[in-house]
Amino acid sequence: MNVAAFIDYLNKTKHLHLDADYYGNIEVWRQWWKGDVPDIHDQKEDAPDGSVISRRLASLRMPKHVCEDWANLLLNDKTTLQIGDASTSAYLLGSDEQQTGGLLRQLHFWENANRLVEQAYWSGTGAFVMSVENLTVDASGNALPSPQGSIRLDYDPACCILPISVERGVVTEAAFVSECMMGGKPAVYLQTHTVRNGSRAITNEWFEVTDDISGTPKFAKIPEDKTPPGTVKSITVTGAPAWFSLFSPAAVKNLDGGMGLGMSIFSEALDAAQMVDYAFDNYRQDIRLGGKKIFYDRSLCRKWVDKEGTEHAVPPDAVHRQIFYELPTPEGGIDQPAAWREYNPDLRTASNHQAVQDALDMMSFKCKLGCHRYKFDQGTVTTATEYTGSRQDLVQNANKNQIPIETALIGILRAMLWAAKNLLGAPVDPETSISVNWDDSYIVSEQERTNQLREDAIAGLVPRCRYLAARYSLSEEEAHQWTEEAKADSHTDEALTFGGA
Repeated sequence: MNVAAFIDYLNKTKHLHLDADYYGNIEVWRQWWKGDVPDIHDQKEDAPDGSVISRRLASLRMPKHVCEDWANLLLNDKTTLQIGDASTSAYLLGSDEQQTGGLLRQLHFWENANRLVEQAYWSGTGAFVMSVENLTVDASGNALPSPQGSIRLDYDPACCILPISVERGVVTEAAFVSECMMGGKPAVYLQTHTVRNGSRAITNEWFEVTDDISGTPKFAKIPEDKTPPGTVKSITVTGAPAWFSLFSPAAVKNLDGGMGLGMSIFSEALDAAQMVDYAFDNYRQDIRLGGKKIFYDRSLCRKWVDKEGTEHAVPPDAVHRQIFYELPTPEGGIDQPAAWREYNPDLRTASNHQAVQDALDMMSFKCKLGCHRYKFDQGTVTTATEYTGSRQDLVQNANKNQIPIETALIGILRAMLWAAKNLLGAPVDPETSISVNWDDSYIVSEQERTNQLREDAIAGLVPRCRYLAARYSLSEEEAHQWTEEAKADSHTDEALTFGGA
């Protein structure tokens, strides 16, 4: 994404003074997330003929793995919402207790939100951006009630977010650059959110993407009459909350610039990530170069001459020729036997394993996942729910990182509810209470929690239906039914055995 082009466009058309320098940091983080940093992973080596060749450094791509783990810890399939108003809950989540229906299901919200957390953690910031398609507006662009409208969400990383106004650390105006496809061709959708006299103005612009000779993408504005159906150039809404919400990893940024944007979760761990890849590459190289080698005299080989008159020696075994290396002809008489020697290099597996493990421990610590998030033991990786060490660092950091995500979730949900009530006419309450129920299995595993619940149920501390619901993923009604059936079966058995054998 050539975000600098859109910064220049906004500076010229909106008379702004946005700076593109901070996005250079985001590009470096993106390269680490992809596992391809040219200055690190493009190694230069001397070839046998004296030329310089490139060799790709092997990479474990741990920055991406770290971001995936944070996304799975913070926003997964066990994350649920608690909404006070019943009709509002049914509208957003559906009527079942599993919260698998409603508007959020139509928007594929949870899987997209999980991906957004990963993108926010590599780029430093993530944004939920709401829009309403097929919206009716008057001649002045004011939004009118539109029962035929439909709510849509975009999920943008920091490289697509251009803060315009920031007040007390909160982004109040921003532009969002979203990539898409139109008619099989790449396009870019620029949406600008500004505040005018207490009303919110949202401007939509479309650009087609072309490549020039240099390979840098070029953007040409698409005329309004050729934009996708269901979109308007601009709308104005009054009394609405912001139609976007941002969140970042819960760490104070120590980089200059980028007001309103955060920094990557591994921004302070780039040296550790480099250490991981160097250690892993050394391990890989030792294995690749650690095969058997046989050094032999040229006199052992059959020879042939090419068209240029250059003599070539054929190794004794052409199939496994990589294990044979020529030695100079030994000095002495013609009857002296040819020299050859077998060599089996030491793979240094123990030292390499320890180097990789030390680097992983450092990476885990610097990314706020605790010191032993990634621990290899006899060829298997042990994750945070399995190792027996202290989880206190992970627990504290996870709780801290839930705060900005919860704020962003509640913010975008209230914007959706406002649009649903005031524009679509849905029977919802935008002011109802909303809370997020987080998955805390990183503190106590599901098996440990279920076992404890079973012991409490046997001791009579909690109803048995609670244990059944947790153990077998039952609804409250199904759990009560199972409990009653179990009681009935127990009474039947007592009646059958009454009076002895």
